[in-house]
Amino acid sequence: MSFSLLSYAVDGPVALIGLNRPDKRNAINEALITDLRHAVERAGAEARVGILHGHGEHFCAGLDLAEHLERSPLQSINYSRLWHTVFDAIERGPIPFVAALHGGVIGGGLELAAAAHIRIADAAAFFALPEGQRGIFVGGGGSVRIARLIGATRMADMMLTGRTLAAETAERFSLVHYIAAPGALLAEARRLAERIAGNTELSNFAITNALPRIRDASHDDGLFFEALMAAFTQLDADAGVRLRAFLEKRAERVTRPTV
Repeated sequence: MSFSLLSYAVDGPVALIGLNRPDKRNAINEALITDLRHAVERAGAEARVGILHGHGEHFCAGLDLAEHLERSPLQSINYSRLWHTVFDAIERGPIPFVAALHGGVIGGGLELAAAAHIRIADAAAFFALPEGQRGIFVGGGGSVRIARLIGATRMADMMLTGRTLAAETAERFSLVHYIAAPGALLAEARRLAERIAGNTELSNFAITNALPRIRDASHDDGLFFEALMAAFTQLDADAGVRLRAFLEKRAERVTRPTV
């Protein structure tokens, strides 16, 4: 399968999906979101970890507003639900995703990034939710995902005032996990992805699929689901091999951080 507005490659255990509409700052139109849907499904079948990144000067400027202007309210609802389906396939699909963020991560681009499990940003990246100034509202799951990452009041601040966050502030707000040195973004994203790919597939699946559901559950239901996941992952034969390697001092140990 070829993609018109994405690059797609599998290198070892990692699938790299690149938004490739640089002349429009990788703004997401219907063709791109459709490509992304198929690419995410393909990555889930062919790789152990996916990386989302953008070609050109920006990760993603969000919704293609020119296309959006032509939609009726009902069409907008259906289109928003398409984004929800695709981003849910990233967040709760079979493999973890790392988002490598550079340049502008704006509106729907930030909603896409929020669907990934790990976010690493270039030191010069910036983040914004300008929907309030455009007279619209987020439609790609941001009111759920972004609000849970940084809090509803911080998200409201960004939307109401048009505040732009630098990478350091985004890290402080728990919007990103890592900041990469200039020129090292994709290499660092690959390093993280390959480390994640070294886990068992069953453990990665439990982490990416159970944690968000436990977060949404009641206290008692969450603890019960956690116990089930703990027992479920133990069924993996590779888990036994790894546990024995640790007990026999043949596995990597947890050490103090170096920085």
